[in-house]
Amino acid sequence: MSTLKLIVGLGNPGAEYEHTRHNAGFDFVDELAWHWKAHFKDEKKFFGQVARAALSTGDVWLLKPDTYMNKSGTAVKALAAFYKIQPSEILVVHDEMDIPCGWVKFKKGGGNGGHNGLKDIQAQLGSADFYRLRLGIDHPAERAQVVNYVLHKPRLAEREQIEDAMSKSLTVMPLILADEFSAAQQILHSK
Repeated sequence: MSTLKLIVGLGNPGAEYEHTRHNAGFDFVDELAWHWKAHFKDEKKFFGQVARAALSTGDVWLLKPDTYMNKSGTAVKALAAFYKIQPSEILVVHDEMDIPCGWVKFKKGGGNGGHNGLKDIQAQLGSADFYRLRLGIDHPAERAQVVNYVLHKPRLAEREQIEDAMSKSLTVMPLILADEFSAAQQILHSK
């Protein structure tokens, strides 16, 4: 049985945010659902779109919160409480400006790095003890451009780099589900 019971992709709902840098988490769990033949459906009691993947390692829930990024914890807490999922059984997939575009990092716990989605999840769960799959999107040249930068679609070359990082991440999901976290990190953290 896998330690992971819930994989959350972070993003903002609505067509205007589709495939923006900030929605990299949504894009990743969409790919995961496609690979696992799981289908999302709206679940108002969980404040998001939910899919159940029946895997050989056990059921894994996929969640895309319908709340905006800064309220992602509401959806995570609702689903985790209902299914009695502990923070240490959750993987949150999100965009990360402090990592170069095309790179990916995997870790457990830690700070939120100013990421509003992570901040709210930590506050709602009362814990930072969850796994993170951090998809690099790079940082804008000027700090004042952060909001504009994350809420817009990446240029084609950047999009391809992000998709490559997602593909690499998909290949290590069997290791992550088998609790072989160090092996997954070795692969993900190498270029």
